Amino acid sequence: MFSFFDAPGRFWRGNLHGHSDRSDGLLSPAEVCRRYAAQGYDFTCVTDHFIGFFGYPMTDTTGFRHDGFTTLIGAELHSGAMENGELWHILAVGLPPDFPPPEAPDFSAHPGMETGPQIARRAREAGAFVAIAHPQWSGMTLADARSLESAHAVEIYNHGCGNCLDRGDGGGIADLLLSEGRDVMLIATDDSHFTEPDHFGGWVMVKAAENTPEALLAALKAGHFYASQGPELRGISLSDQGVTVECSAVRSVIVQGQGSTAAAVHGDSLTRATVPLSRLRGSGWLRVTVIDAAGRRAWSNPWRPQ
Repeated sequence: MFSFFDAPGRFWRGNLHGHSDRSDGLLSPAEVCRRYAAQGYDFTCVTDHFIGFFGYPMTDTTGFRHDGFTTLIGAELHSGAMENGELWHILAVGLPPDFPPPEAPDFSAHPGMETGPQIARRAREAGAFVAIAHPQWSGMTLADARSLESAHAVEIYNHGCGNCLDRGDGGGIADLLLSEGRDVMLIATDDSHFTEPDHFGGWVMVKAAENTPEALLAALKAGHFYASQGPELRGISLSDQGVTVECSAVRSVIVQGQGSTAAAVHGDSLTRATVPLSRLRGSGWLRVTVIDAAGRRAWSNPWRPQ
């Protein structure tokens, strides 16, 4: 189920969604990378807005890699309209530098544009890890999310949208997709622009043998990661007694599933807890959330019980 907790390698902390002054961010790519490295991150990905207004930037951060810190290449893709008429926002991490741009001159949807599902499919076929960005902030409907069949993941938390606009949640959309049989993973990101307090608040912890772009991207696609605002997940196992979670000190260990399925253990400074299966049986999928004393969360990827 989560055998990668015991697999060789270690966890690497990284941000998968951020912007520089090559699009609408405040800082240069070099300074964005310097700040993430100085903050203790192992990697970051500058995902500037891939639209004509900014010259379709595929921001090259390879020159800012150094011992102990690396970067992934990616972009935030925009093309076509969602049900509310607004432009799609699709995160693509691990794009090739020569990824062909869409006909997206600005942040408006125009007739005849490539659709969101079409550009997401192109990105995945080009080798990218594709995620649905900030569904709550975007006003995304379930039908919108359902149509994005090429997405590997959903942003369960977007720090910029959550901390600055109180619209950072993606759990509702992700849970509905899971209940329809979609296998989607969960990421937390910053969506940093450094123009407001939108940085260093949401990240992924990726288990890989080495901190290289190739190893990190492969681990992301394989689901060898969890998402966090602070707490650490150290192990998840399933037995006849329940779901056992090992973690840094938290006050709540919760297992959620389809519909109203949920069960929890609460306490002080919990580092290991077993959530009984009695209220979880029959759910088509399960996932873990832990919450620490400061209200910060960490989320596992979902799994489907055998």
